[in-house]
Amino acid sequence: MTERRLSPLDKLLARADNALRTLTPGTIQAERTPAHASPAPDAPDAGSLPSDKRRHVLGLMRINHTGEVCAQALYQGQASTASLPHIRHAMEESAREEEDHLAWCEERIQELGGVPSKLNPLFYAMSYAVGATAGLIGDRWSLGFVTETENQVVKHLESHLYQIPESDLRTRAILEQMKTDELKHAVTAKDAGGADLPPPVRHAMTLMSKVMTFTTYRI
Repeated sequence: MTERRLSPLDKLLARADNALRTLTPGTIQAERTPAHASPAPDAPDAGSLPSDKRRHVLGLMRINHTGEVCAQALYQGQASTASLPHIRHAMEESAREEEDHLAWCEERIQELGGVPSKLNPLFYAMSYAVGATAGLIGDRWSLGFVTETENQVVKHLESHLYQIPESDLRTRAILEQMKTDELKHAVTAKDAGGADLPPPVRHAMTLMSKVMTFTTYRI
């Protein structure tokens, strides 16, 4: 079957639709089959967490939610400028898989009595610009950017799992599955030909990540 060629207007509308769906609470739904649905429902909730621990877990999940917002923007930005069709499709497929994480984090934030970060639109715009720039530089570098991004996300998740109370099985189940998925994305991008990013670029990414985590934990 011949793939339909989208006009520039079609592509623009598709990107705008993705941005609105990503930034509007309640519009993204997890699409995995029942066997791979959200890991949280099968894990008993911790019940009533102490208020200080609940606030901390809420802050961590707000960070993770914003991270998934950024992931959507990065992949969409890279897909918009990727030169090879199979790379573009890989980016779009990864974005669809990340939608599950977005939905799980949003659901857990609501259960904890909170709301997503008010800074999400800003971080979406910044991440889309970075992703599009990476795609323009070249597919090998774009894939390398995915690898480094996902590796940093895995480190964040490991840190959060260390901080989550052992009794909060619901949150831990979500983060464990996200960690597995993110590691898979990193390996896939590396195996597809992702280049190793220069140290200054990696350091800049780490700095931006620290800014995001510091602000979205609180706002």
